[in-house]
This record gives sequence, C-alpha cells and structure tokens, in this order.
Amino acid sequence: MRWENSICLRCSEELPRTRFHDDDRNAVEQLFRGKIQLHAASAFLKFTPEGRVQHMLHRLKYRGDSDVGLELGRRMGKEAMTCRRFADVDVALAVPLHPRKLMQRGYNQAQVLVDGMCSEWPMKTLGTELMRVVRTTTQTKRSRVDRWMNVKEAFHVADPEALRGKHVLIVDDVITTGATIEACVLALSGIPDLRISVFACAYA
Repeated sequence: MRWENSICLRCSEELPRTRFHDDDRNAVEQLFRGKIQLHAASAFLKFTPEGRVQHMLHRLKYRGDSDVGLELGRRMGKEAMTCRRFADVDVALAVPLHPRKLMQRGYNQAQVLVDGMCSEWPMKTLGTELMRVVRTTTQTKRSRVDRWMNVKEAFHVADPEALRGKHVLIVDDVITTGATIEACVLALSGIPDLRISVFACAYA
C-alpha cells in the first residue's frame, strides 16, 4: 500500500494515539484553560523525546518528507471528523510560517498536515487569513515564558471578515508549552462570532 512508503506497518500499529478528543478535560485543553478561549482542543499522538513520533515529524519538518506529513494528516482528519466537538468545523487554518522561513524550507509543515486532513475531511482550508509577520527564533529549549515573549506579537489577521461567524480549526505539528497557539488565538480573538478549536499532530 502507498502509505507504507511513509509509515511502515509496524509503526502504524504502534502509533501512540491520545484518544481523548471528546474529553473536555484532556491534557491539551487543560494546558490552555484560563489563558485563551477555545471551543475544543486535542492532539492526535503523544510525543516523547527520541520516540517514533518525533522521528516522523523530524522527517516532515527538516527532511522534506511531505509524504509522511500527508499520511499523518489523513489519519488526523479521519479521527477528528468523528469527534462531536469538531463536527461543525468550517475551515482549517495551519499555523503559519514567516514568509522568509517558508521560502527557505519550501513548505509549511502544518499546511502539509492540513492538506492531508482535507483529503479525508470535507472542509475548507485558508492560507493567508492569518499571517506570521515577525520572524521568530526557534522555540526549542526555551522556557514557557521565553516562548510566549518570542511569539506574542508574531501573528496578524489579514482578512477578519473571511473568518467572521466561522468555527476555525487551528492545526500545528507539535504542542509543547502552547505559546504559539496562544499567540494565534489572541490574534484572531477580535473577530465577531468566531469559535476556535485546536488540533495538533502531537502533544509533548
């Protein structure tokens, strides 16, 4: 089968799924509680240092392996679309890269995941409504406070009217401290009648 070229059969069977999408007390939701207003939040897989999920996401993010990202996205879509709290999502919004970083890498890894999700889940994807206007330095090894300061004004909404009244699903590869997601949500928070949910490939 085609997907076995990107995720082997053994890895597929042993993917550490979180299986807590319909639990409003899950670890991802607790991370954001009291900080930002979300309709729902979850993650597909559990992330552990040097684990299988880290290696797959490293292939996607740094080795140009879009196939593994698309396959992970397809699995994310199949799982999320059956969750009652995500059932009425209108549009998926990938956490954006700064244009210079996007030019260097050639693609946005979060958008690859969204593309995979949309191949299974009939929802729209918007690419430019949320823009990264500050080129931040890497978040790796930063403390939670440092991560927040690094991204707190990094995002800008180009066309708020395109999102008015929507249920938006923000998608990222990995959630650790949640600082990047918080910054995205705060940038979107002034849009009338907007509901925001979050779904990541992995939660560390």
